[in-house]
Amino acid sequence: METRLLWFCNWSVLGVCATLKLPQIFAVLGARSARGISLPSLLLELAGFLVFLRYQCYYEYPLLTYLEYPILVAQDLILLLCVFHFKGDVKRAAPYIVLCVSAWFILTLQKWIIDLAMNLCTFISAASKFAQLQYLWKSRDSGAVSAVTWSLASYTCAARIVTTLMTTSDLTILTRFVAMLALNTWVAATILHYQKTDVKSE
Repeated sequence: METRLLWFCNWSVLGVCATLKLPQIFAVLGARSARGISLPSLLLELAGFLVFLRYQCYYEYPLLTYLEYPILVAQDLILLLCVFHFKGDVKRAAPYIVLCVSAWFILTLQKWIIDLAMNLCTFISAASKFAQLQYLWKSRDSGAVSAVTWSLASYTCAARIVTTLMTTSDLTILTRFVAMLALNTWVAATILHYQKTDVKSE
């Protein structure tokens, strides 16, 4: 039973993450606008994903427990390019991409660097969610932000809590997933709240 549950959680997360950011990317492309998307939130999320992926690789955790992260990083980079494109200056994305590539190598120069980065990763990822929440609260408009993407992200965190408990039991990773589950759910609820508000005002 446990093996089946682990198999289901791992593969369902991988399946969901293969398309996780697509609703958001399509919403931005359809609206031809990045309205509602917080650039600081996106950059912090990307940083959190990179650190988490590098940590898992460094400690050689089972591949299926983090295989979705290369996909998420790629989708975030596409979304980042879309945001800069619709803000009128796609060239401004270049320094951020160079920073991401550099960070990939710097993180594992010393063991203490990757450990410290992973301990900060939960705060970085939480900051990305709060940046998106702050943007939504300030604008009182969900714009092109996809509630589906944030809801799916909540599911992946819940499933990863299960897989972490069943495989590595790494407390740092477990803490991160619990915090991200709560914050992703909060962002999704906020988006839905402002979407309902927009419909009522029309």
